[in-house]
Amino acid sequence: MLAVGLLASVPHLALAQDAPAVPVPDKADTTWMLVSTLLVILMAAPGLALFYGGMVRAKNMLSVLMQVFVTFSLLVVLWAVYGYSLAFTGTGQWIGGFGHVLLAGITPESTVATFTDGVVIPELVFVAFQATFAAITASLIVGSFAERVKFQAVMIFMVIWFTFCYLPIARMVWYGEGFLFKQGALDFAGGTVVHINAGIAGLVGALVVGRRIGFGTTAMPPHNLPMVMIGASLLWVGWFGFNVGSNLEANAFTGLVFINTFVATAAAVVAWTAGEWIFRGQPTMLGAASGAVAGLVAITPSCGFLGVGGALVLGLIAGLACLWACAKLKAWAGYDDSLDVFGVHAVGGIIGAILTGVLVSPTFGGTGVDDYHMGHQVWVQTLGVAITVTWSAIVAFIAYKIADFAVGLRVTEEQEREGLDTACHGERAYQN
Repeated sequence: MLAVGLLASVPHLALAQDAPAVPVPDKADTTWMLVSTLLVILMAAPGLALFYGGMVRAKNMLSVLMQVFVTFSLLVVLWAVYGYSLAFTGTGQWIGGFGHVLLAGITPESTVATFTDGVVIPELVFVAFQATFAAITASLIVGSFAERVKFQAVMIFMVIWFTFCYLPIARMVWYGEGFLFKQGALDFAGGTVVHINAGIAGLVGALVVGRRIGFGTTAMPPHNLPMVMIGASLLWVGWFGFNVGSNLEANAFTGLVFINTFVATAAAVVAWTAGEWIFRGQPTMLGAASGAVAGLVAITPSCGFLGVGGALVLGLIAGLACLWACAKLKAWAGYDDSLDVFGVHAVGGIIGAILTGVLVSPTFGGTGVDDYHMGHQVWVQTLGVAITVTWSAIVAFIAYKIADFAVGLRVTEEQEREGLDTACHGERAYQN
């Protein structure tokens, strides 16, 4: 009370008290967002790179590591140059403007709002966090056409797809004036923007490029399953930055997002493993690792809207559904999605996005949303999925064709048999 009395006795300080306070970033929130950004970087390199690298044949390991690592880096550069400006500034529902190209006008003092009134974080931290989302989304696509596509073609494709697909979808879903955001679509951390988007682009790539030589007649097992396990584990750990960081604050609500991500992933591992055991006779390490990723994908859009029970159910459903997509749907359709990007990311993302409309209901332990009606919310979620699937497929097809026209998509048969490590990069992962 003494301190208050002293401040009131000084005229200019008293006036400052009456002026509206300008929100200042909390150090704990800022620190958490920096840690979350680092965790998502961990997901890509080494997490995704090792996960994918272990699943291909030894002669193609370095090519996959290169495609993931350089794609991630390229997308970070594009994000800083124009991506952030087009996705998160301006007034359009579908795309933004060029007012912040090269992050012009954004200073260490610039802030962005979080989900709590009066709480902000530094804008540069938000820019970095969102850059990792864009970069890892594009990197996921690499798994679909692994072992047969030219490195330069991958880079051309990524620039086009990022510009004309990722940015509009991110804008529509996550920006306050975005079309799907205004429709009420729920996507907490990227079911549509990241996983369906990448999974569909990957499927289109697998179809456009065609099957690997020997696909269906020659065994193509992963060359290093311990590496797959390490990569999947790093993905699981890093995903807490991906999902929990999307809350943009370090508060009590982050605990719900954390436990939902944890439980759904574990449930999907159990479901995939049990499904393999029942239908194939043996559980596999590759299956358990794939189940973890399927659970992480499925919980991503809903991790901030479900109760723990809903997360558990969603994980179990996703584990079995993605197992079916990778084991049965792929065989039935005959496409060569090398590392099951469609079967895990698109299928898991679609399940997670649509079931968000159901499991968000307080009846099932969800957090609920204003004016919630299950039928309407499921319709809005389905609309978001349909727009993402359609737009990603169209843009991806055009981008692959442009890359094919420019440099050719596929390596020669001789290079494919030799392996892309030596044919494209002049290196070997392992020396004899």
